[in-house]
Amino acid sequence: MSDAPEPVAEIPTGPVPVPERVRELTGGRHLVPVWVNELGGLTFRDHGAPGSGGASYVKWVPAGTPELNLSDEATRLAWALAGGATVPEVVSHGSDSDGDWLITRALPGASAVAPQWIAEPATAALAIGAGLRVLHDTLPVAECPFEWGIAGRVSRFEERIASGESPGDWHRNYRDLTVETARRILLDPPDPDRLVVCHGDACAPNTLLDSTGRFAAHVDLGSLGVADRWADLAVAAWSIDWNHGQGFDHLVYEGYGIDPDQDRIDFYRLLWDVG
Repeated sequence: MSDAPEPVAEIPTGPVPVPERVRELTGGRHLVPVWVNELGGLTFRDHGAPGSGGASYVKWVPAGTPELNLSDEATRLAWALAGGATVPEVVSHGSDSDGDWLITRALPGASAVAPQWIAEPATAALAIGAGLRVLHDTLPVAECPFEWGIAGRVSRFEERIASGESPGDWHRNYRDLTVETARRILLDPPDPDRLVVCHGDACAPNTLLDSTGRFAAHVDLGSLGVADRWADLAVAAWSIDWNHGQGFDHLVYEGYGIDPDQDRIDFYRLLWDVG
């Protein structure tokens, strides 16, 4: 299954309205929109006031968007940072009747989908794999209070089906499946290869690279939790296809230091799409 999901988030190419609360939090300064997604979530870069100590990023999601829980992300970021992961430091977070926000300190580096690294897909793929290996080897599974297990994600699949979703809403690789077939696959998962603290959204945009093309940091850890490492690896390599083009996904596994496991890749890509 080499086809990739249709993009659901992107770097904006034009003006993005700044929510009033975000404008208040940043003192009305000029903000640079850096990311938008299909749920209405926005991310801005704030270069900061003179003497403020540097730039930050402001994430905002509209009220009533449970898929993007910024309070949970703040908690996970703080835990991961304390555990030795290279992730942003939380400055503040909160909510009001219009939406939720999260402000984090900017880290050196650029997203693996920045134009420089889109033009160098092999470099980006290797760095993404290497970065996942660092994350998985660093954070202590036994001490992690968060999980990203199969059961919870299958429950989400069932909720989506109950709300009216059908195979026609799934990625084109899976539209020929019936709900029952997908359910049968999801209820018969492969045995875990190695439980780790997974990123939870290991798509290419969430890895930062330094100026030499090496892994620098991870961002957007709102789903961080314990799971089989293939839950991250399968999606990270898949995201190379739709962000950088075909033919480079194997370098994610090479950068990680592992051979592809097609059965686990297939399972976790289906779980990602429908759950």
